[in-house]
Amino acid sequence: MAANTSSKTPVTLLGLGAMGTALARTWLAAGHPLTVWNRTPARADALVGAGAKASGAVAEAVAASTLVVVCLLDDASVGEALDGVDLTGKDLVNLTTTTPAQARARAEWAAGRGARYLDGGIMAVPPMVGVPEAGGYVFYSGAAGLFEEHRETLAVPVGTRYVGADAGHAALHDVALLSGMYGMFAGVHHAFALLRKEDIDPVEFAPLLADWLAAMAQGVHLTADQLRSGDYTKGVVSSLGMQVAGTPTFLATAEQQGVSTELLRPYFDLMARRLAEADGDEDLTGVVELLVR
Repeated sequence: MAANTSSKTPVTLLGLGAMGTALARTWLAAGHPLTVWNRTPARADALVGAGAKASGAVAEAVAASTLVVVCLLDDASVGEALDGVDLTGKDLVNLTTTTPAQARARAEWAAGRGARYLDGGIMAVPPMVGVPEAGGYVFYSGAAGLFEEHRETLAVPVGTRYVGADAGHAALHDVALLSGMYGMFAGVHHAFALLRKEDIDPVEFAPLLADWLAAMAQGVHLTADQLRSGDYTKGVVSSLGMQVAGTPTFLATAEQQGVSTELLRPYFDLMARRLAEADGDEDLTGVVELLVR
């Protein structure tokens, strides 16, 4: 039985990569009239079979709906795709991965063309889209009223989290979380490298590592509290001085295991710099100040 589309907000979606296609399928399944465009038209074929309307031109697709969602490769692709397209009266939601500065500039660009603008940072991979229990969501930033107006529709594929009127804040939250993720991955890869030449099963070691990282992750709350208060000695369990004193052991172990120290050494160098400049009784939080230029 076809979903009832009579009361559903029409959506135009530009971009049918893996993420765009996943978004499209969930809006269709929820009964939203959907118009799609992609640079390679054949990618729309399966969606057309599921009820979407494909447009051969961006201008035609944009004209079909007030709500226009963009999910392209990068900011340059957005500008290229929408070059010369009439955006007057459109609500443009940009889910393309960009920098905060690009998001702010794109918001001004959209306003200059008569459109309202929301920027989005997707915290999910395509298999998580349309699966509420997977925990995916999208950060949104821009006008609060515009977000509220489209909240229900935007929440169909994955959850929504509004992070403020500054159009750059969705991208900033996105990149900040992903930066933390890559730092964690670096530590994970170093840990496995230390074991690589030993008779230690990585599959058996993995639960130990995962549990340890989960326990240590709670430290982000203390870091945040210290940053807010400005007191980096608050609640310290392992002082900066003590931790710096222990770093030679980690470096020596890596050398002895035939493992490069290139992932650890930059952070250890920052710790040593902070110790030379500040109170050795404080936590590692002061390293943040060395990173801010």
